[in-house]
Amino acid sequence: MLVVLSLKYMLKNKNSYFAHMHFLERKHHMPLRCFWGDVAKDFFWKTKYTGKFLDYNFDVTKGEIFVKCMEGATTNICYNVLDRNVHERKLGDKVAFYWLGNEPGDEKTVTYRELLQQVCKFANVLKSQGVKKGDCVSIYMPMVVELVVAMLACARIGAVHSIVFAGFSAESLCERIMDSQCCILITADGFYRGDKLINLKLIADEVPWNPEVDLCWHSLIGGASEECEPVWCDSEDPLFILYTSGSTGKPKGVLHTVSGYMLYTAATFKMVFDYQYDDVYWCTADIGWITGHSYITYGPLANGATSVLFEGLPTYPDVSRMWEIVDKYHISKFYTAPTAIRLLMKYGSEPVQKYKRTSLKILGTVGEPINPEAWQWYYSVVGEKRCPVVDTFWQTETGGHVMTPLPAATPMKPGSATFPFFGVVPAILDESGEELEGPSEGYLVFKQPWPGVMRTVYGNHERFETTYFKKFPGYYVTGDGCRRDKDGYYWITGRIDDMLNVSGHLLSTAEVESALVEHEAVAEAAVVGRPHPVKGESLYCFVTLNDGINYNQKLEGELKKQVRDKIGAIATPDYIQSAPSLPKTRSGKIMRRVLRKIARNERDLGDVSTLADSSVIEQLFENRCCTAV
Repeated sequence: MLVVLSLKYMLKNKNSYFAHMHFLERKHHMPLRCFWGDVAKDFFWKTKYTGKFLDYNFDVTKGEIFVKCMEGATTNICYNVLDRNVHERKLGDKVAFYWLGNEPGDEKTVTYRELLQQVCKFANVLKSQGVKKGDCVSIYMPMVVELVVAMLACARIGAVHSIVFAGFSAESLCERIMDSQCCILITADGFYRGDKLINLKLIADEVPWNPEVDLCWHSLIGGASEECEPVWCDSEDPLFILYTSGSTGKPKGVLHTVSGYMLYTAATFKMVFDYQYDDVYWCTADIGWITGHSYITYGPLANGATSVLFEGLPTYPDVSRMWEIVDKYHISKFYTAPTAIRLLMKYGSEPVQKYKRTSLKILGTVGEPINPEAWQWYYSVVGEKRCPVVDTFWQTETGGHVMTPLPAATPMKPGSATFPFFGVVPAILDESGEELEGPSEGYLVFKQPWPGVMRTVYGNHERFETTYFKKFPGYYVTGDGCRRDKDGYYWITGRIDDMLNVSGHLLSTAEVESALVEHEAVAEAAVVGRPHPVKGESLYCFVTLNDGINYNQKLEGELKKQVRDKIGAIATPDYIQSAPSLPKTRSGKIMRRVLRKIARNERDLGDVSTLADSSVIEQLFENRCCTAV
């Protein structure tokens, strides 16, 4: 039987982590059941599971792809993250969230007991509006406590929440509402991001529906009961849908289920951040993304943690805001994106060193691979070379960390995601699907599931199988490239498909191209990534205009607005270049590889013998954008 090593033991014996993981990789079936079975003992189950602990098929040639965890067991994730903490663990008076608004001084504290009361009240409101188990509820809100209340209220009654990032446009919101077949939308009047007002309700009102159905949160919740029995859900009942950009342009509704996601977020949070009872933890992500779902809401609450919930920006009202918060609340575990680190690096060390930061114990990064220069600044300046950096790799689809160091147990290499989490078995494949051994570079795939992996694309299981399993049957395909060094460390090299990682947010080039082409002046568009010192990647757009139309500043502004209105501000192009024509093969396929080189002003183009007209290339180099629009 597998002995699960405590993290406290690992911190004393660094090699134990590697020995433990290699054991899991070699003999995964029995150890995995024991490992995750021990994690499951910390939670309440109305009924026990009846079949295999983890059953799956990853090979499309052997039938339909499926993953099932603890099938037959019933539980409720809201009960486990709130009631269990209040009544069984006696944490009712412990702070669940320190909420901080956009403006300094705008703050409040919410205990676990208060959060449970608010969730029960809003769950009763949802029931009064006819929401029942299995219904989908769309949530389009800023980073306020009510957002957490709304998502947990859905989970309490077995409804499925679909949170839409509050930076998305009305069209993006509408598309997600329609695809998920939501029966109700929860939103807010608006909020400030820095000094910019975001009118959420006005944006939501652009979605066509009857305004007479609008109801006020505070009026509804005022008279609602604080008692609400949880609805007991099967392990494989859906918990939430979260949309992520797809390479075909249409966002994918990633569906996660109750038990596996609960176990995985709880365990990864506890181990990757070495969670201790008196920690104050701060993840700076937005709950509109998977990081906020897993590591602001479900993972921390499942462990009874105290977290900071922050509505503002890292540079408002000044560039010391984050470090002032770290000192004020004695933050011990801090989790942010490389984009934020690079942004703050620009201002040097002085704004950081204005504050002590002596409470910090562990630093984390998420959203994209961190470049070594940013890693070193984060480690040396922010953490004063005394805090381990956990550089986590994972996706909306994985539910939680799949490649990560464990603090003080894994020797660090700046920029490396290091090793897989327990039970996660990676491989690197070449183009023909052959597994590569030793130092190598190729496609990153996984050979078996873990409890928190997605179950399907909502309403389109065929797309789920095509996107993740058909390219290399028998493997989950991440879409990312990866390099393994001589020490066995994994380094994520970026997206292989037509996706861009802009400030940690995955964007589909096809989606941006589609928005550009909808403008009446544009005949054709192609979008590629160009390195950006803060955002990681920026959007570089090539547009071919219809005959008789000249490119000018006014048109440029219209095209930027077109993309912003269709998708959201995060997708606004940084560069737009007029392209009389695009480099295409004789079969008519745009050679984006060449466009990436042009965007970066790199003349080594490789083989261009298949181009129908190679003279296009020099013309595009001459018209390059040197500065962002």
